Amino acid sequence: MGHLPVMLAEVLEALEPRDGAHYIDGTFGGGGYAKAILEACDCRVLGIDRDPEAIARGQALVALYPGRLTLVHGEFSQLDRLLADTGESGTNGVVLDLGVSSFQFDEPERGFSFRADGPLDMRMSLSGVSAADVVNSQDEKTLADIIARYGEERQARRIARAIVQARPLTRTVELAELVARTLGPAASRQPIHPATRTFQALRIHVNDELGELSRALEAATRVLKPQGRLAVVSFHSLEDRIVKRFLAERSAAAPRASRHAPQTHRASAPLYRLLGSRPQVPGAAEIADNPRARSAKLRAGERLAA
Repeated sequence: MGHLPVMLAEVLEALEPRDGAHYIDGTFGGGGYAKAILEACDCRVLGIDRDPEAIARGQALVALYPGRLTLVHGEFSQLDRLLADTGESGTNGVVLDLGVSSFQFDEPERGFSFRADGPLDMRMSLSGVSAADVVNSQDEKTLADIIARYGEERQARRIARAIVQARPLTRTVELAELVARTLGPAASRQPIHPATRTFQALRIHVNDELGELSRALEAATRVLKPQGRLAVVSFHSLEDRIVKRFLAERSAAAPRASRHAPQTHRASAPLYRLLGSRPQVPGAAEIADNPRARSAKLRAGERLAA
Protein backbone atom coordinates (compact mmCIF):
# COMPACT_ATOMS: atom_id res chain seq x y z
CA MET A 1 0.00 0.00 0.00
CA GLY A 2 2.86 2.38 0.71
CA HIS A 3 2.87 5.15 3.29
CA LEU A 4 -0.29 7.24 3.59
CA PRO A 5 -0.23 9.82 6.38
CA VAL A 6 -3.48 9.49 8.32
CA MET A 7 -5.76 12.53 8.78
CA LEU A 8 -3.18 14.76 7.10
CA ALA A 9 -5.55 17.70 6.51
CA GLU A 10 -6.76 17.57 10.11
CA VAL A 11 -3.19 17.42 11.47
CA LEU A 12 -2.20 20.46 9.41
CA GLU A 13 -5.27 22.32 10.61
CA ALA A 14 -4.31 21.54 14.21
CA LEU A 15 -0.66 22.57 13.78
CA GLU A 16 -1.36 25.75 11.75
CA PRO A 17 2.12 25.82 10.13
CA ARG A 18 3.45 29.32 9.51
CA ASP A 19 6.49 30.95 7.92
CA GLY A 20 9.61 31.17 10.05
CA ALA A 21 8.42 28.60 12.56
CA HIS A 22 9.90 25.25 13.63
CA TYR A 23 8.14 21.88 13.89
CA ILE A 24 8.93 18.36 15.08
CA ASP A 25 7.66 15.24 13.34
CA GLY A 26 8.40 12.75 16.10
CA THR A 27 7.46 9.72 14.02
CA PHE A 28 8.97 10.52 10.63
CA GLY A 29 8.18 7.17 8.98
CA GLY A 30 7.65 7.83 5.30
CA GLY A 31 7.89 11.59 5.74
CA GLY A 32 4.26 12.35 4.87
CA TYR A 33 3.60 14.82 7.68
CA ALA A 34 7.04 16.45 7.45
CA LYS A 35 6.69 16.99 3.71
CA ALA A 36 3.21 18.48 4.07
CA ILE A 37 4.39 20.88 6.77
CA LEU A 38 7.34 21.98 4.64
CA GLU A 39 5.03 22.51 1.66
CA ALA A 40 2.56 24.52 3.73
CA CYS A 41 4.97 27.31 4.68
CA ASP A 42 8.59 28.43 4.77
CA CYS A 43 9.52 26.68 8.00
CA ARG A 44 12.00 24.19 9.43
CA VAL A 45 11.24 20.61 10.50
CA LEU A 46 13.06 18.15 12.72
CA GLY A 47 12.15 14.58 11.82
CA ILE A 48 12.79 11.85 14.41
CA ASP A 49 12.51 8.08 13.98
CA ARG A 50 13.83 5.14 15.98
CA ASP A 51 13.90 3.04 12.78
CA PRO A 52 17.24 3.55 10.97
CA GLU A 53 15.63 2.46 7.71
CA ALA A 54 13.19 5.39 7.91
CA ILE A 55 16.06 7.82 8.40
CA ALA A 56 17.90 6.34 5.42
CA ARG A 57 14.80 6.58 3.20
CA GLY A 58 14.25 10.17 4.29
CA GLN A 59 17.58 11.45 2.95
CA ALA A 60 15.96 11.99 -0.45
CA LEU A 61 13.48 14.36 1.21
CA VAL A 62 16.29 16.16 3.03
CA ALA A 63 17.87 16.88 -0.35
CA LEU A 64 14.60 18.41 -1.59
CA TYR A 65 14.48 20.88 1.32
CA PRO A 66 18.09 21.95 1.93
CA GLY A 67 18.56 23.64 5.27
CA ARG A 68 14.91 23.12 6.22
CA LEU A 69 14.60 19.41 7.08
CA THR A 70 16.84 17.73 9.65
CA LEU A 71 16.55 14.00 10.35
CA VAL A 72 17.84 12.29 13.47
CA HIS A 73 17.80 8.66 14.56
CA GLY A 74 16.36 8.32 18.04
CA GLU A 75 13.31 7.73 20.21
CA PHE A 76 10.64 10.42 20.32
CA SER A 77 10.63 10.18 24.10
CA GLN A 78 13.97 12.01 23.83
CA LEU A 79 12.70 14.72 21.49
CA ASP A 80 13.66 17.51 23.89
CA ARG A 81 17.28 16.34 23.98
CA LEU A 82 17.35 15.63 20.24
CA LEU A 83 15.98 19.12 19.57
CA ALA A 84 18.63 20.71 21.79
CA ASP A 85 21.33 18.78 19.92
CA THR A 86 20.30 20.61 16.74
CA GLY A 87 20.80 23.99 18.40
CA GLU A 88 17.11 24.88 18.69
CA SER A 89 15.74 26.19 21.98
CA GLY A 90 12.08 25.32 21.33
CA THR A 91 9.51 24.42 18.72
CA ASN A 92 6.15 25.68 17.47
CA GLY A 93 4.55 22.31 16.92
CA VAL A 94 4.91 18.58 17.54
CA VAL A 95 3.11 15.81 15.67
CA LEU A 96 3.16 12.16 16.76
CA ASP A 97 1.70 9.43 14.57
CA LEU A 98 1.68 6.37 16.82
CA GLY A 99 2.02 2.69 16.05
CA VAL A 100 3.63 0.87 13.13
CA SER A 101 4.45 2.60 9.87
CA SER A 102 3.20 1.13 6.60
CA PHE A 103 6.79 0.37 5.61
CA GLN A 104 7.34 -1.69 8.74
CA PHE A 105 4.00 -3.44 8.45
CA ASP A 106 4.40 -4.33 4.77
CA GLU A 107 7.90 -5.82 5.06
CA PRO A 108 7.62 -9.48 6.18
CA GLU A 109 11.22 -9.56 7.41
CA ARG A 110 10.35 -6.96 10.09
CA GLY A 111 7.92 -9.42 11.69
CA PHE A 112 5.08 -7.03 12.52
CA SER A 113 2.44 -8.79 10.42
CA PHE A 114 1.33 -12.37 9.92
CA ARG A 115 -0.14 -11.76 6.45
CA ALA A 116 3.17 -13.03 5.08
CA ASP A 117 5.63 -15.25 6.92
CA GLY A 118 8.69 -13.65 8.46
CA PRO A 119 10.90 -13.76 11.53
CA LEU A 120 9.17 -13.01 14.82
CA ASP A 121 10.98 -9.71 15.31
CA MET A 122 8.81 -6.56 15.75
CA ARG A 123 11.70 -4.28 16.81
CA MET A 124 11.15 -0.76 15.48
CA SER A 125 14.76 0.15 16.21
CA LEU A 126 16.20 -3.10 14.77
CA SER A 127 18.01 -3.60 18.08
CA GLY A 128 17.32 -5.02 21.52
CA VAL A 129 14.99 -7.81 22.59
CA SER A 130 12.81 -9.24 19.81
CA ALA A 131 9.33 -10.74 19.99
CA ALA A 132 10.89 -14.18 19.54
CA ASP A 133 13.09 -13.53 22.58
CA VAL A 134 9.99 -12.66 24.60
CA VAL A 135 7.80 -15.63 23.63
CA ASN A 136 10.65 -18.10 24.06
CA SER A 137 12.06 -16.86 27.36
CA GLN A 138 9.24 -15.48 29.52
CA ASP A 139 7.25 -17.70 31.86
CA GLU A 140 3.58 -18.41 31.29
CA LYS A 141 2.29 -15.85 33.80
CA THR A 142 4.44 -13.05 32.36
CA LEU A 143 3.33 -13.86 28.82
CA ALA A 144 -0.32 -13.90 29.90
CA ASP A 145 0.10 -10.53 31.62
CA ILE A 146 1.67 -9.01 28.50
CA ILE A 147 -1.05 -10.33 26.19
CA ALA A 148 -3.86 -9.31 28.54
CA ARG A 149 -2.51 -5.84 29.32
CA TYR A 150 -1.32 -4.70 25.92
CA GLY A 151 -3.63 -6.75 23.72
CA GLU A 152 -6.73 -6.58 25.93
CA GLU A 153 -7.09 -10.27 25.08
CA ARG A 154 -9.57 -12.14 27.29
CA GLN A 155 -8.04 -15.51 26.44
CA ALA A 156 -4.52 -14.45 27.36
CA ARG A 157 -3.96 -17.36 29.76
CA ARG A 158 -4.92 -19.97 27.18
CA ILE A 159 -2.69 -18.36 24.57
CA ALA A 160 0.27 -18.07 26.95
CA ARG A 161 -0.09 -21.73 27.96
CA ALA A 162 -0.15 -22.80 24.31
CA ILE A 163 2.92 -20.70 23.53
CA VAL A 164 4.92 -22.25 26.38
CA GLN A 165 3.94 -25.76 25.29
CA ALA A 166 4.78 -25.14 21.61
CA ARG A 167 8.00 -23.17 21.83
CA PRO A 168 10.47 -22.46 20.42
CA LEU A 169 8.51 -20.20 18.08
CA THR A 170 10.47 -18.13 15.57
CA ARG A 171 8.11 -17.22 12.69
CA THR A 172 5.10 -14.91 12.46
CA VAL A 173 2.78 -17.36 10.71
CA GLU A 174 3.79 -20.07 13.16
CA LEU A 175 2.62 -17.96 16.10
CA ALA A 176 -0.52 -16.72 14.32
CA GLU A 177 -1.62 -20.26 13.47
CA LEU A 178 -0.95 -21.41 17.03
CA VAL A 179 -3.16 -18.64 18.45
CA ALA A 180 -5.91 -19.40 15.91
CA ARG A 181 -5.88 -23.10 16.81
CA THR A 182 -5.91 -22.28 20.51
CA LEU A 183 -8.94 -19.98 20.27
CA GLY A 184 -10.86 -22.34 17.98
CA PRO A 185 -13.16 -21.97 14.95
CA ALA A 186 -15.48 -19.42 16.57
CA ALA A 187 -12.63 -16.91 16.91
CA SER A 188 -11.72 -17.36 13.25
CA ARG A 189 -15.17 -16.16 12.25
CA GLN A 190 -14.68 -12.79 13.99
CA PRO A 191 -13.95 -9.60 11.96
CA ILE A 192 -10.28 -9.57 12.99
CA HIS A 193 -7.79 -12.44 12.90
CA PRO A 194 -7.59 -14.31 16.24
CA ALA A 195 -3.89 -13.44 16.59
CA THR A 196 -4.30 -9.70 16.08
CA ARG A 197 -4.45 -8.79 19.77
CA THR A 198 -1.54 -11.09 20.65
CA PHE A 199 0.65 -9.52 17.96
CA GLN A 200 -0.33 -6.03 19.12
CA ALA A 201 0.58 -6.92 22.70
CA LEU A 202 3.99 -8.31 21.81
CA ARG A 203 4.78 -5.31 19.59
CA ILE A 204 3.82 -2.80 22.29
CA HIS A 205 5.86 -4.70 24.89
CA VAL A 206 8.95 -5.14 22.70
CA ASN A 207 9.04 -1.43 21.82
CA ASP A 208 7.78 -0.09 25.19
CA GLU A 209 5.32 1.94 23.15
CA LEU A 210 3.14 3.17 26.00
CA GLY A 211 6.11 4.21 28.11
CA GLU A 212 7.63 5.95 25.09
CA LEU A 213 4.37 7.80 24.50
CA SER A 214 4.05 9.04 28.08
CA ARG A 215 7.64 10.28 28.09
CA ALA A 216 7.21 11.90 24.66
CA LEU A 217 4.17 13.88 25.79
CA GLU A 218 6.15 15.26 28.72
CA ALA A 219 9.12 16.05 26.47
CA ALA A 220 6.88 17.83 23.96
CA THR A 221 5.43 19.96 26.76
CA ARG A 222 8.94 21.03 27.77
CA VAL A 223 9.95 22.19 24.27
CA LEU A 224 6.72 23.70 22.93
CA LYS A 225 6.74 27.49 22.83
CA PRO A 226 3.63 29.41 23.96
CA GLN A 227 0.87 28.96 21.35
CA GLY A 228 2.76 25.93 20.02
CA ARG A 229 0.58 23.01 19.01
CA LEU A 230 0.69 19.31 19.94
CA ALA A 231 -1.12 16.88 17.62
CA VAL A 232 -1.25 13.14 18.35
CA VAL A 233 -2.77 10.46 16.10
CA SER A 234 -3.45 7.19 17.94
CA PHE A 235 -4.78 3.89 16.66
CA HIS A 236 -6.02 1.94 19.67
CA SER A 237 -7.64 2.62 23.00
CA LEU A 238 -4.53 2.13 25.12
CA GLU A 239 -2.72 4.95 23.32
CA ASP A 240 -5.76 7.20 23.13
CA ARG A 241 -6.43 6.89 26.87
CA ILE A 242 -2.92 8.09 27.67
CA VAL A 243 -3.20 11.08 25.32
CA LYS A 244 -6.71 11.96 26.49
CA ARG A 245 -5.76 11.85 30.17
CA PHE A 246 -2.52 13.75 29.62
CA LEU A 247 -4.22 16.65 27.85
CA ALA A 248 -7.21 16.66 30.18
CA GLU A 249 -5.06 16.85 33.32
CA ARG A 250 -2.93 19.64 31.88
CA SER A 251 -5.73 21.72 30.45
CA ALA A 252 -7.30 22.47 33.84
CA ALA A 253 -5.84 24.07 36.95
CA ALA A 254 -4.19 21.60 39.26
CA PRO A 255 -6.48 20.45 42.12
CA ARG A 256 -5.75 21.44 45.68
CA ALA A 257 -3.36 19.05 47.38
CA SER A 258 -5.00 16.19 49.24
CA ARG A 259 -3.50 13.29 51.13
CA HIS A 260 -6.31 11.12 49.74
CA ALA A 261 -5.78 12.17 46.10
CA PRO A 262 -2.17 13.19 45.51
CA GLN A 263 -1.51 15.28 42.41
CA THR A 264 -0.46 13.38 39.30
CA HIS A 265 1.59 16.30 37.98
CA ARG A 266 3.11 19.49 39.35
CA ALA A 267 1.38 22.08 37.19
CA SER A 268 -0.17 24.95 39.20
CA ALA A 269 -1.83 26.45 36.12
CA PRO A 270 -3.16 24.98 32.87
CA LEU A 271 -0.45 24.04 30.39
CA TYR A 272 -2.71 23.42 27.38
CA ARG A 273 -5.87 24.67 25.74
CA LEU A 274 -7.71 21.74 24.23
CA LEU A 275 -8.37 22.03 20.50
CA GLY A 276 -11.78 20.44 20.40
CA SER A 277 -13.74 18.71 23.13
CA ARG A 278 -13.70 15.35 21.31
CA PRO A 279 -11.10 13.56 19.19
CA GLN A 280 -11.30 13.91 15.43
CA VAL A 281 -11.71 10.76 13.37
CA PRO A 282 -11.15 10.10 9.66
CA GLY A 283 -13.95 10.58 7.20
CA ALA A 284 -15.54 7.82 5.16
CA ALA A 285 -13.59 8.76 2.03
CA GLU A 286 -10.23 8.45 3.79
CA ILE A 287 -11.17 5.12 5.33
CA ALA A 288 -12.19 3.86 1.89
CA ASP A 289 -8.82 4.95 0.45
CA ASN A 290 -6.80 3.77 3.45
CA PRO A 291 -8.52 1.10 5.60
CA ARG A 292 -5.71 1.31 8.17
CA ALA A 293 -7.04 4.76 9.11
CA ARG A 294 -10.35 3.39 10.37
CA SER A 295 -9.39 3.30 14.07
CA ALA A 296 -7.42 6.57 14.11
CA LYS A 297 -8.15 9.38 16.56
CA LEU A 298 -6.56 12.82 16.58
CA ARG A 299 -6.26 14.83 19.78
CA ALA A 300 -4.57 18.22 19.90
CA GLY A 301 -3.76 21.02 22.30
CA GLU A 302 -2.22 24.48 22.27
CA ARG A 303 0.60 25.16 24.72
CA LEU A 304 -0.09 28.01 27.09
CA ALA A 305 2.52 30.32 28.58
CA ALA A 306 4.17 28.78 31.62
